[in-house]
Amino acid sequence: MNHVVVVGAGLAGVRSVEALRARGFGGRVTLIGQERHRPYDRPPLSKAVLAGDADSSFVDSDLAALEADFWPGVTAKRLREGVVETTEGELGYDGLVIATGAEPVRLPGDGPQHVLRTLDDALELRALLVPGARVAVIGAGWIGAEVATAARRAGCAVTVIEAGPAPLTHAVGAEVGARTRSWYDGIDLRLDTMVASVEEGGVALVDGGFVEAHVVVTGIGVRPAVEWLADADLDLHNGVVTDEHLRTSLPNVVAVGDCAAWWSRRFGRRLRVEHWDTALGAPEVAAATLLGEEAVYDPVPYFWSEQFGHMVQYAGHHPAGERLVHRGEVTGKWSACWLTADDTLAAVLAADRPRDLVQGRRIIEAGHRLDTERLVDPDVPLRDCVV
Repeated sequence: MNHVVVVGAGLAGVRSVEALRARGFGGRVTLIGQERHRPYDRPPLSKAVLAGDADSSFVDSDLAALEADFWPGVTAKRLREGVVETTEGELGYDGLVIATGAEPVRLPGDGPQHVLRTLDDALELRALLVPGARVAVIGAGWIGAEVATAARRAGCAVTVIEAGPAPLTHAVGAEVGARTRSWYDGIDLRLDTMVASVEEGGVALVDGGFVEAHVVVTGIGVRPAVEWLADADLDLHNGVVTDEHLRTSLPNVVAVGDCAAWWSRRFGRRLRVEHWDTALGAPEVAAATLLGEEAVYDPVPYFWSEQFGHMVQYAGHHPAGERLVHRGEVTGKWSACWLTADDTLAAVLAADRPRDLVQGRRIIEAGHRLDTERLVDPDVPLRDCVV
């Protein structure tokens, strides 16, 4: 293998370059990035950058020292076996890493709507969050909550519009999401409310109502950025389908990050996880696979969110659970644990209880069963609930 092309210059892409070099690959490496910025982390965009605590979140990686040929501002247009077609012409490869991430879903309507995915998005939105501005945030998921946090902190009048019965309904279910409802103090939170379109001056609702706003932010999720692969002989289903080695259906092609739908041995199902931890860890396995080594990607997915003065951390895959157990009162620090039929921990969400997260993640990795009578007592450490 003489030339590896990495398409996508986010964290997953640049970590793929690093992993290839760390494993001794001495051939040519080309990194293609649609944005003109050098690689950066995305989590700080909705946190430190939007809040004004930072102006960038560039990844600490020296592409020149890695001898990587970086193509910024170049878009991959099409793939055929052995060749990536780009806006700058065709690029042949012996090995390919697909790391094109995901793109925000937008709503219909002719009015201006902002999304938060890129550094430019964050800087543009931050400039609009000024005292007295009326801000409508569509979606009370992870991103919506963090945008609402920054807007309220900036002195804006904030309305959050959520189609579900509680915040975070889509992410972790209504029962757990309802526990965060009190955090929206000072915000006009509209639940069970559907948006028809984004118009000039605000948001038109399905029920005929209208929410006036100077700024509209759409945070209703993302889709894997795989349109450029539509004509390729590649298995696509909710992203690029891979096995547990991150190998795709095309020879010498692997996929990582938000666009990869990988097989999890641990949970016995295919997962596509849109979080930083996946972009950080998956490239090690992808690079090993590309270089002919035997490696398996089977982590316990992890995610965190800072919202309304609370640290929310999540580990596992809660759809694999059948029963929900709460630890702690909703007015204080609390956790939620999802258990399988045999009381194995499938997932844990910790609100201001970092010890529960750390211990819960280890328990999920080990596949331990829990004593549910001890589990409901928040004063009992999770590790002491192991049977």
